[in-house]
Amino acid sequence: MIKKLTTLLIALAFVTAVQARGDRKALRINEVMVENYSNFVDEYGNRSGWIEIFNGNFAPVDISSVFLSTDRNQPKMYPVPLGDERTNMGKRQRVVFYADSMPTRGTFHTSFVLVPGQENTVYLFDADGTLIDEVTVPATLKADESYARSIDGSGEWQVRKGTSEEGQYITPGGENTIRDTNNRIDQFAEKDANGFAMTIMAMGIVFTALLVLCLCFYAIGEIGKYFSRVKKAESQGIAVTELSRDDHDSGEEIAAITMALHQHFNVHDNESNLLTIRKIRRAYSPWSSKIYGINQIGQMR
Repeated sequence: MIKKLTTLLIALAFVTAVQARGDRKALRINEVMVENYSNFVDEYGNRSGWIEIFNGNFAPVDISSVFLSTDRNQPKMYPVPLGDERTNMGKRQRVVFYADSMPTRGTFHTSFVLVPGQENTVYLFDADGTLIDEVTVPATLKADESYARSIDGSGEWQVRKGTSEEGQYITPGGENTIRDTNNRIDQFAEKDANGFAMTIMAMGIVFTALLVLCLCFYAIGEIGKYFSRVKKAESQGIAVTELSRDDHDSGEEIAAITMALHQHFNVHDNESNLLTIRKIRRAYSPWSSKIYGINQIGQMR
């Protein structure tokens, strides 16, 4: 029984670890540009064709040791190197590889180029040689045009010219679907041009929050009163139900109890620092002392 339970826990841990890292099978070639005259610039200031890879997982995935190629018979044309933390793709994120045949420039510079004026098929292979994704870019693709999916990781492929028309944006490293506006927001703004409805909604939210806070504070007070009644009933040896709802200590009673406790815990004499001054029987002064001395001499004569 213990052995079966241990095996089950190990299996669950393995599945959890796999899910937490994401599956390379969800990687997709997302957008490709063959001829780059005035588009994306690499870290060296050069323009070249590029390939965008999209992580379709809702978890990170490490793309090191996968392969990019333009030849089905040479699946290991460009291996993504190990040891670069940038190959750890976040969930639903994208990376761009420059097809400039200069792999010595870094991890994201491939060992092949894309040839303008002819079909270019780009392959993405897993480390074990399994084909993950592929796309054939048409020969008719012009300079500064890209071949992209309509939706990240899925959807139909389309030629994008880089204009401001809907669906024509070129987005290396960014989301393929760019939403210029929100239809719901536009409709709301059209119906509430002066902002009265927005003001009423905002005030309603504020007052609702205040009402909820008042109810919470009232409930906390009632709970405190209930526990106070419970303790009072226990101290008197009676049931809580025998106490009336209005049976509570008045302010005078609480003040008297507080004063009694204060006097009980402060038993020392509060007047220990007072000084008592008593008047002497005979007033004393230099003159009175002389007169007193004269009187003494007169009596001696």
